[in-house]
Amino acid sequence: MRMSDNVTINRKPTRGAQGAGSIRKRKDGRWEARYTVGRDLGTGKQVQKSVYGATQAEVRKKLAEVTISIDEGIYTEPSKFTVKIWLEIWLEEYIKNSVKPSTYYSYSKQSRNHIIRALGATKLSTLNAHTIQKFYNDLQKSKEDGGFELSAKTVKNIHGIFHKALKQAVVLGYLKFNPSEACTLPRMTKKEIKPLEEREIVAFIEAMSGHALENVYLVTLFTGMRQGEVLGLTWDCVDFDKGTIFVNKQLLKDKNTGKYHLDTVKNDKARTITPAPFVMTALRKQEALQSSHKLTAGQAWGGSGDSNDSNDSIFVGGVGDSLVFTNELGEHLKHVTVYKNFKRIMNTLGFADTRFHDLRHTYAVAALQSGDDVKTVQENLGHHTAAFTLDVYGHVSERMRAESANRMEGFIRGLKVLDKAK
Repeated sequence: MRMSDNVTINRKPTRGAQGAGSIRKRKDGRWEARYTVGRDLGTGKQVQKSVYGATQAEVRKKLAEVTISIDEGIYTEPSKFTVKIWLEIWLEEYIKNSVKPSTYYSYSKQSRNHIIRALGATKLSTLNAHTIQKFYNDLQKSKEDGGFELSAKTVKNIHGIFHKALKQAVVLGYLKFNPSEACTLPRMTKKEIKPLEEREIVAFIEAMSGHALENVYLVTLFTGMRQGEVLGLTWDCVDFDKGTIFVNKQLLKDKNTGKYHLDTVKNDKARTITPAPFVMTALRKQEALQSSHKLTAGQAWGGSGDSNDSNDSIFVGGVGDSLVFTNELGEHLKHVTVYKNFKRIMNTLGFADTRFHDLRHTYAVAALQSGDDVKTVQENLGHHTAAFTLDVYGHVSERMRAESANRMEGFIRGLKVLDKAK
């Protein structure tokens, strides 16, 4: 076992009268125990370390623990990193090139705004579960009490980041164990989903008739695709002959540069969906509309982003006019444009609380109530598991089970053989 390039560890350290190392009381009143962890390969001299405590008994216990770990070959030298230094290293060397830019941005932001702010100066080697638990608890406190009033979901996300960072520190030997594993997370309250009712769907379709973004909203409403997936859809993924849509990318905005780019879908779970023929008809209309825009724009067509009203709309990816949904000059649509137009329509209808994401919920509920099995809905939505779909739309499945029982009752009553048995 090696501590570094120039130090070797003795599995069996030289034992003194105390069992291992030596114990003494310091001038400042504290007790110190010194122990040998190995020899410097360059000088041959022993490499010694110390543990400290308020009492002789405390130090003796620490020394015994160190001695056992050395004897068993599992000794890890205490890390000199602070939480701040380790998180910065972890983000740059272990995360930046292994996740999506948006994920890296989120990790960095949460680490900087919360973990580093509260625990940055703490030495990694002294970090314990109680300290981390208090940190999580403080995040939920009201601002009047010095907290941040963060939701249970946000605290859970911060824990996920911190846990991963500490897990990597354990793998590298900077920590013996991950102290965040012993923490208790706040109970999450599931948000009630608010899909559109049938009459609201009708009102929405009528209100957006003839709107420039009508086809965007129709495809979203009747496929359940996420906003980024709809806006990132390209014509090569639309198969009119088979009546299918291949969902393999999404249009995202880099929060660091402000530029748009195409990225893989959430969970990297590409999928092929077979929507209702109505959706394919809407896409045919979009194809014709885009062709008309292209003819009108002439040389101005190209999706360069030059005519957008701010620098945050510069498109990076060079897909040209292959995007299904574009503006009149062939430029990609901005998320904020699609969202604001949607909210404007909903406010007019008196549905001010409806979110764009509720169109996805509306599709899911309608699909389940129409008789689609949960597995099919899960695959169409791109959820990671059917269990997650059930968790989100459990109330719908309960209603479906009741309706199923009624249908079975009708089937049973229709069996003539039962009449003969009476």
